[in-house]
Amino acid sequence: MCGIVGAVAQRDVVNILVEGLKRLEYRGYDSAGVAIINNHNEQQAQLNSVKRLGKVQALADAIKENSLLGGTGIAHTRWATHGSPSEVNAHPHLSNETIAVVHNGIIENHAQLREKLQALGYNFISQTDTEVITHLVHHELKTSENLLSAVQKTVKQLDGAYGAVVMDSRNPDKIIVARSGSPLVIGYGLGENFIASDMMALLPVTRRFAFLEEGDVAEITRFEVNIFAENGDKVEREIKESSASNDAGDKGEYRHYMLKETYEQPIAIRNTLAGRLVGDKLDNRSFGAGADKIFKEIEHVQIIACGTSYHSGMVARYWLEALAGISCNIEIASEFRYRRSFVPKNAMIVTISQSGETADTLAALRLAKELGYKASLTLCNVEGSSLVRESDLAFMTKAGAEIGVASTKAFTTQLVGLMMMTLAIGQHHGMSAATQTQITQALMSLPNKIDEVLALAPSIEALAEDFADKHHALFLGRGDQYPIAMEGALKLKEISYIHAEAYAAGELKHGPLALIDAEMPVIVVAPQNDLIEKLKSNVEEVRARGGLMYVFADSNANFISDNTMKVINVPVCDELIAPIVYTIPLQLLSYYVAIIKGTDVDQPRNLAKSVTVE
Repeated sequence: MCGIVGAVAQRDVVNILVEGLKRLEYRGYDSAGVAIINNHNEQQAQLNSVKRLGKVQALADAIKENSLLGGTGIAHTRWATHGSPSEVNAHPHLSNETIAVVHNGIIENHAQLREKLQALGYNFISQTDTEVITHLVHHELKTSENLLSAVQKTVKQLDGAYGAVVMDSRNPDKIIVARSGSPLVIGYGLGENFIASDMMALLPVTRRFAFLEEGDVAEITRFEVNIFAENGDKVEREIKESSASNDAGDKGEYRHYMLKETYEQPIAIRNTLAGRLVGDKLDNRSFGAGADKIFKEIEHVQIIACGTSYHSGMVARYWLEALAGISCNIEIASEFRYRRSFVPKNAMIVTISQSGETADTLAALRLAKELGYKASLTLCNVEGSSLVRESDLAFMTKAGAEIGVASTKAFTTQLVGLMMMTLAIGQHHGMSAATQTQITQALMSLPNKIDEVLALAPSIEALAEDFADKHHALFLGRGDQYPIAMEGALKLKEISYIHAEAYAAGELKHGPLALIDAEMPVIVVAPQNDLIEKLKSNVEEVRARGGLMYVFADSNANFISDNTMKVINVPVCDELIAPIVYTIPLQLLSYYVAIIKGTDVDQPRNLAKSVTVE
């Protein structure tokens, strides 16, 4: 969601801040702003701010007109929570023309704080919760020895989640940052230092990063970074060198990031497998130190995730129970954390998240620890993220930066990781050597299979023309293809704004058949497996009621195109990896339908890439 960039340097930092915001555009936002302290005038530093509704480019154009200069600055892209999208609600927020604040998260007690500050004479000009932080810092600074102390006093009064950055024109050579529930990373330079909500924003200026922990407050100057824990003690946070690609934000020859990332899936999966499969053997060290001991002792897996990651977890439940012989539950994180649940004996909590900062999933992990789960494992794409740091074990999917809001390669690499997790656990729970070999060989064949499916793009693009005037769609699958149907429906609704739902095909007679007519396209995923004959019967139920079918089928399944059914044959593959293979044509279909509909493919309305608030 919202993006933060900040810098303290001798050089002018405006271009660094704007470039950082552009590199965070993928997160989703509706407005952008920057505040700069011009400290070139030794007599009096000036605080200047520019904010614009819409894209970062509009902000960049306005900055050129206003000629902002200065070595200390903060910038922000806002995704509206409190108050509608507008310039007045955009960050940074100012107090008395001296204090500037940018903030990610939600301050739950903002209404009470607003009343208190209004009684003290502060005038609010926005509807945001963030403005209370700005005025509160200004108020606390009156009785504090320095800006750091004022921020420390301020955050003790805040309920909710925040990643906040504060600067004061009267202290022009420092910024103060505070983190609780919303990620912040410090970037270390030479004679300059930086802050951001995502290290991708800072890759052009540094490779050295430290992640703030819960409750941390840090004072950042050009030459020094001092970090203080929630109790006020000074602490050290490990500085790590990042190997992330600086050009991850380049679309290259592709029209959209989503299409680029769809075509990157074969190499992304090769990266996920690299060094982890040696011949027919899996190196369990890929999950972290002590993984073998934990996997041997666990008797139950509880998976927690949101959105697309939830769908990958649903597939994993089929695999864990059928292949590893271990019981598994899967639950949406926002539901798990707000109900009383039973913790089975020797249970492991598994969280899945592309960013590693998904607010509900992170909160669910913390709750699970309190409830007494034996161990925790996260599957994540971002090293150093909160879920990775707070879990006992971590499997990095190595998908590379994913910019498009609609997940593609992050999803398929999650599935690869979950299949490897199934293998790792199954080795300790009676999985036969033949099954282990089948899994490893199927995984190794996967990149080439996906290349074959991507070759179907022209046929799927032609198929998408049928959806130009459609407003609803139904997706069907059975067994481990049901979650894939759910993922296909999610992709279509996310980027084309077509209302789409997925059903287990066996449920048709229990309600969905009432929706079937010539205006309701029905998309079916139909690999050759033990359920294919059952699925064919479900397809006939739709055809008998005048529905038009679009079937992605194994060529051995013998579906034949006619005036009621369009069939695209998907390359034959091992049924173990079929959920991953059949994901690809649904991604392509949603992309080409969105192109026809003329929507914003990479940044669909109302959505954000990383959901860091509840």
